[in-house]
Amino acid sequence: MKLKFLVRPTLVGVTCLFTTGVCLAQAPVVDANSTNTQQNAQTTTSGNASLPAIPDAFELQDRLAILERIVDSRTESQQRMQTQLDDLQYDIDQMKGSIELHNHQLEKLLERQRELYLELDRRFESMQQNTDSLASGITDMSGNGSTNAPAVANPAGEQDAYQAAVNLILKDKDYEKAVPAFQSFLSQYPNSELTDNAHYWLGQLLYNQQRYELAKEQFEQVVDKFESSPKRADSLLKLALIEKSIGNLNAANIRFQQTVDEYPDSTSAREAARQLAN
Repeated sequence: MKLKFLVRPTLVGVTCLFTTGVCLAQAPVVDANSTNTQQNAQTTTSGNASLPAIPDAFELQDRLAILERIVDSRTESQQRMQTQLDDLQYDIDQMKGSIELHNHQLEKLLERQRELYLELDRRFESMQQNTDSLASGITDMSGNGSTNAPAVANPAGEQDAYQAAVNLILKDKDYEKAVPAFQSFLSQYPNSELTDNAHYWLGQLLYNQQRYELAKEQFEQVVDKFESSPKRADSLLKLALIEKSIGNLNAANIRFQQTVDEYPDSTSAREAARQLAN
């Protein structure tokens, strides 16, 4: 009976010891910092889930290189366009200059043509007057029964001499022979209707040969003695150009201004104004 009693308490004690060991087992150790870090990482990851991925440095460099190439291409295109515009503007300026030059030459040709027409009209009028004078003399001879013919100048010789000198300039281009031809005409026919023209042509020939003093004498004859001559405006201009050529700028400007004042609508006046502006 005692043995049974001893065994039973032993079993009870073992059971209590086992139970007490389980209850007194050590609790697991947890690092608070690690836990917080994991929670923060999870929070950050879940909060940034919608943001795009940041490109790396190589991708940014590629994009910058592309932009630089685009800018350089546009700059080169603009430079080419500007160069083309400059070339076009230069061509336009050249064309304007050429047109102005041609217009000036055309004006001089038209002016020369008008002078030739005036000269032909004067010749025709002079011949008509001489013909009328000759007819009047013949009528007087018939009415009076006189056998003495009146002294009438022969216009044919005068016209032929002048035309021969002009032809040496316009047709033959023999300017050397034209000088003595006009000198001979002026010597033979000092009071001719064509004297002013002869002085002008002779002055022009001498001017072209740069014999300025002799040319000046001829142009002064036209300016001083033939105020109604169509050659007077151009003679004034030539006198101004002669003064300029020999260095007398003050005298040249006076003659230029005289041309503008006395013949404001002429080609000579426009050339004189251009000379004054320069």
